[in-house]
Amino acid sequence: MNQKNLTQFALAAVIVMVGISARFLPHPYNFSPIAAIALFSGVYFSKKIALTLPIIILAISDIFLGSYEIGLMATVYGCFIVNTLIGFWLKNHKKWHTVIGSAIVGSILFYIVTNFAVWAFAPWYQKTMLGLLQSYINALPFFRNAVLGDLFYVSIFFALYEPASQWLAKKMSQKHTQTTIA
Repeated sequence: MNQKNLTQFALAAVIVMVGISARFLPHPYNFSPIAAIALFSGVYFSKKIALTLPIIILAISDIFLGSYEIGLMATVYGCFIVNTLIGFWLKNHKKWHTVIGSAIVGSILFYIVTNFAVWAFAPWYQKTMLGLLQSYINALPFFRNAVLGDLFYVSIFFALYEPASQWLAKKMSQKHTQTTIA
């Protein structure tokens, strides 16, 4: 395994641990790093790794947290894959305003799609337009937390990655220089 692959693997492992840990730590509903991890992964990892990271985090943590209605669960997983796809686009358009905008778009899509799925798959709402509207209204506090969480975690991941990767590259270069001199 070359140095770049080793670094990518280590970063992916850290991200998986952060994502799983965050799901177990006390936090406001929907204030979670999973969407930010999906977006970040789409920008900085290969397609294969990027698409699997959020799924691995969800699948492992759902084993312990418990699963829920399969249609709703598939919808949630699918929404995080969409965030990764947004990250693929963002890879070639990476500016602060597009990063923030992409996080907000991901939050909005998650809200619209998952609350439609709650209405469609769960027994909590009447299968009428009024029931659908009630699903969206009841989810507004969760939407607020999702937007705030996505913006918080996206800001952290993207702000820390560039300086950390430059520092690591410098350290690796120094180490390589020292071993070739010795």
